[in-house]
Amino acid sequence: MSYDFERLKVAKQEGVAIATLANPPINLLSLELFGDLLRFANQVAGDDEVRAVVLRSDDPDFFIAHFDVAAILEFPTSDPAERAKAVGENPFHAMCELFRTMPKATLVEIAGRVGGGGSELCLSCDMRFGALGRTVINQPEVALGILPGGSGTQRLPRLVGRGRALEVILGCDDLDAATAERWGYLNRALPPAELRPFVEGLARRIAAFPREAIAAAKQSVLNAEPDFAPGLIEEGYLFQSLLRTAPAPRAMQAFLDAGGQTREGELRLGELCLELDD
Repeated sequence: MSYDFERLKVAKQEGVAIATLANPPINLLSLELFGDLLRFANQVAGDDEVRAVVLRSDDPDFFIAHFDVAAILEFPTSDPAERAKAVGENPFHAMCELFRTMPKATLVEIAGRVGGGGSELCLSCDMRFGALGRTVINQPEVALGILPGGSGTQRLPRLVGRGRALEVILGCDDLDAATAERWGYLNRALPPAELRPFVEGLARRIAAFPREAIAAAKQSVLNAEPDFAPGLIEEGYLFQSLLRTAPAPRAMQAFLDAGGQTREGELRLGELCLELDD
């Protein structure tokens, strides 16, 4: 099976599919990159030659900045918000669930910054690895008048605990790699030079084992988790409800006007979140 995407470079070897995100200048999770990630997830989930999947970026500053705020401002809001009947009705939730549940090990190499929807994608994968002094995590949505609507309010508390999740979500501040490892967001925070060799080595090690055993072991671990569906459906409804409030579009536009989605602004995202005038 071959892979051909505009914003993902996919290499497959020894049972490992490595997808390198390439959407300069800051790897913004644009609608186009989202489409590539969704198609990749669907394709690799059914590829029997692949036992482990690695997501990475060659930009030393950004894994994924966050979802495109300008695109969110274009979401239709004229009709009242409605609750979905199933998780799959929300395309972003559906993509994240694919990475969480596919019968492959999914690993994320976070060498730089990751925020918003990019962080939610990472939370949906099986394992996350970061670089000391380089990896920075941020959920900036509340500062923009919305909430993490791509599964973050559901995945983060189960990973780091309620109090720490609320600190990240409500504080909208940068979380460094060492703290993220201590809290359980990252499996490991490694020296930058050791990050890629470690992730590649672990992925190859996993991929050397029987495909059926990997899939069954992952499924058994998934069976230990509570059902995400009710919380995801409610998260999606609350996200859509907030889009229809007066502060949300003002705060999102203020974010863009203050330098959001520029390389300079995103490198100081935690500070930028404090500079928004509602």
